[in-house]
Amino acid sequence: MEALLKKGLAELRLDEGATPSLLRFGELLLEKNKVMNLTAITEPADVAALHFLDSAALLTLTDFKGKSVVDVGTGAGFPGMPLKILEPTIRMTLLDSLGKRITFLQEVCDNLKLTDVACVHARAEEFAAEHRGQFDFATSRAVANLSVLCELCLPLVKTGGYFLAMKSVDSDAELKDAERAIRTLCGRVERSADYRIPGTEVIHRVIFIKKEAETPKKYPRAFAKIKKNPL
Repeated sequence: MEALLKKGLAELRLDEGATPSLLRFGELLLEKNKVMNLTAITEPADVAALHFLDSAALLTLTDFKGKSVVDVGTGAGFPGMPLKILEPTIRMTLLDSLGKRITFLQEVCDNLKLTDVACVHARAEEFAAEHRGQFDFATSRAVANLSVLCELCLPLVKTGGYFLAMKSVDSDAELKDAERAIRTLCGRVERSADYRIPGTEVIHRVIFIKKEAETPKKYPRAFAKIKKNPL
């Protein structure tokens, strides 16, 4: 795992000095995964590539230095935790609706002595009620449909900021279906960027959705409404 991480970080031109912290996160993740469901990926090499290096690739696509970031539906901490480990100047909020995951992530932050990280147990639509327009970036690697994710994430972003949606390269139809939602929420698709995860043949995509004006205050709606009637 260590050699793969170092090689991958070098390929991405990122700081290999963060490798020990990533390795420790990996150890804590796999240990905790024995007693609670955090990840279906359990081979150390796969954790390194498909979790850590996949998340790290975001740092090569835009400048995160000193930025405020909310990772919506962070799960076991992806992409938020590797982003914070590799770029310590990020002011990171890890947001998830499952309290056990947030407790685990707080334990990781304490173990690695990470600062400027808020581990928040809340639903995104409820969190948005008091944190509208507060973040430079929202990220999400969640499997939800893009139109749903946009309603949960764009209200959190400052005007001029971005929602970075991590998707597969087969997301063209999903993006087209989300066009109305993006417009309604005052966003605009600025670009997409495809990247290969180092050490693999896996290609993923990040969709850059820029927040062009304040999202109407009626969004996000209650999650039941979002799910039943996506924008």
